[in-house]
Amino acid sequence: MKFFQRLGRSLMLPVAVLPVAAILSGIGYWIQTATGNEENVVGGFFAIAGNALLDQLPLLFAIGVAIGMAKKPDGTSALAGLVSWLVVTTLLSPESVAIFKGIDEGEVNLAFSNIENVFVGILCGLIGAYAYDHFKDAELPDFLAFFSGRRSVAIVAAGMSLVLSLVLFFVWPLVFTGLVAFGEFILTLGPVGVGIYGFLNRLLIPLGLHHALNSVFWFDVAGINDLGNFLHATGTYGVTGQYMTGFFPVMMLGLPGAALAMYVTAKSARRKVAAGVLFSSAIASFFVGVTEPLEFSFMFLAPGLYVVHALFTGISMGISALLPVRMGFGFSGGFIDLVLGWVNPMAQNPWAIPLMGIFWFVVYFVVFRAIILKFDLKTPGRDEDDQLTDDGVTLSGENKHLATATAFLTALGGKENIIDLENCATRLRMEVADTTVIDEAALKRAGAAGTMKPGGQSVQVIYGTSVQFVKDAMESIITGRSEPVAEAAEVAAAEAAATGASGTAGPAADGAAGTAVRTTHLVRLRQPLAGSVVPLSEVPDQTFAQEVMGPGVAIDPTDGEVIAPAAGTVGHVFPTGHAVALVLDDGTELLIHVGLDSVQMKGEGFTTLVEPGQRVSAGTPLLRADLSAIRVAGHSTLTPIIVMNDKDARIELV
Repeated sequence: MKFFQRLGRSLMLPVAVLPVAAILSGIGYWIQTATGNEENVVGGFFAIAGNALLDQLPLLFAIGVAIGMAKKPDGTSALAGLVSWLVVTTLLSPESVAIFKGIDEGEVNLAFSNIENVFVGILCGLIGAYAYDHFKDAELPDFLAFFSGRRSVAIVAAGMSLVLSLVLFFVWPLVFTGLVAFGEFILTLGPVGVGIYGFLNRLLIPLGLHHALNSVFWFDVAGINDLGNFLHATGTYGVTGQYMTGFFPVMMLGLPGAALAMYVTAKSARRKVAAGVLFSSAIASFFVGVTEPLEFSFMFLAPGLYVVHALFTGISMGISALLPVRMGFGFSGGFIDLVLGWVNPMAQNPWAIPLMGIFWFVVYFVVFRAIILKFDLKTPGRDEDDQLTDDGVTLSGENKHLATATAFLTALGGKENIIDLENCATRLRMEVADTTVIDEAALKRAGAAGTMKPGGQSVQVIYGTSVQFVKDAMESIITGRSEPVAEAAEVAAAEAAATGASGTAGPAADGAAGTAVRTTHLVRLRQPLAGSVVPLSEVPDQTFAQEVMGPGVAIDPTDGEVIAPAAGTVGHVFPTGHAVALVLDDGTELLIHVGLDSVQMKGEGFTTLVEPGQRVSAGTPLLRADLSAIRVAGHSTLTPIIVMNDKDARIELV
């Protein structure tokens, strides 16, 4: 399973080229249609440019898989994939096969005329990745030392490709015939077969294996090549596009209808937050056809609802195939691809797609709303304890990806727990030393849409289309090239210090005045500094507002003296004096952080009044802050009060 998950991720690299091809081809078609001249030079220029990419897609797969499947690759693995492709396709070309068999080229099995396909490209990419992983550090004898290390990778790939060519010489005709038979079998099922494909396509999304299924119908592996034929305008009018058309109504309007249903069924107090998650994801689904952020928002919360979504997709695909409606895309079934493909010669009755979309919008909205209410499904905004975050919208500021990476690494058990780190289009794929230490709630608070544990040491964190930048930031922190974001690093230090101090804490609270009293997750405290109380969600720093550090409240202070809100022990005092961590007598680990980004003041304007390990009672002065100095320095004086060891805690100030 892990192998296929990595392969699915690798396939996204060459597939990402398709939007460029679609845009170029779409512009060309628009120009040729508008001028009424299929030989228009400008239109032909763009169309040919787009086809140049599509014609070489199998080669792009060979290079992309070689990069994606290799561990910590560089350009060497891509070169090895290219070498493998050239060797295999040249040896198995009809001209070469005719020579090997001593027959005329016209008598060569048709399979060898289709040797330059995505399937062979993937095999060549796998050879390139394997050669890189196993021979990039190879040491040869002195007289061959020039070919040691990375220089040996392409040579080994060429040798392995000779063996692959020999195997394919006998096996490929059988494989090709089997793939064509499978495609023909689906074709015999007509719209039902198309519907089955659409249903399975969505069901495989959580595993990341839908790309393998897509390759059979969208590319030329089985001779269908629905996507390539549509963009090239070389298919059969009324047939080409049937394995893509049904996605448009669902992606453009069906899923946004589901988003609206989840919004209106959200609890009133949670609708504002739910809207941020659902509507931004719906916009991505409508315009671009990127559905994973929206799908993952309810896939794990309500898996039964996701099965309904997969069923609706299959029905949409079947209906589209049954009707005389055909449309294709270069990337996905969104509005942009619909506009670009509108004048494609293979497009049939494209005007019907928006009407079908309206139908599916109503169906998704009505059905999702009814099911959610009937079974009380905990979709976004229906669970009071659910910490919603917008997939792909993370911490603000120039270091936002480093901040998210810092939070993710902490929630994943630290950088020492990460064995292998990769990413696909929307998710991190990792091997970890210990899966039991992973804090899924903290991952979600930090921006993850969901977490998967396929088995063994494998972990996937679904994030969004900016996942590559988060992955790069995580690698940068792991390798020491970058430091963790200051605020997140402070919290880690505070938690560690608080944990160490908790063993010295005094007796449990007995309810005396000035002592924290815990009632389930309620933390009742004396207000630690004068001012008005502000919900943490309104703090203009997403590290606090998204509760990456933990739940709590904030105070807009009128006085700079900070006092202990309850009896306990000082766990940690920051060297810059702007924050203090306490371990209260009931075990609550508390962080009081004066100002936002106030660490940048490097202690100026702050006076520490206590030391780590010191016992304090309610009202004991902890530190003094010059609020005017903080404002002059350009920082907010809002003071978050965070519970660090209870994600479900609620603070009540008295």
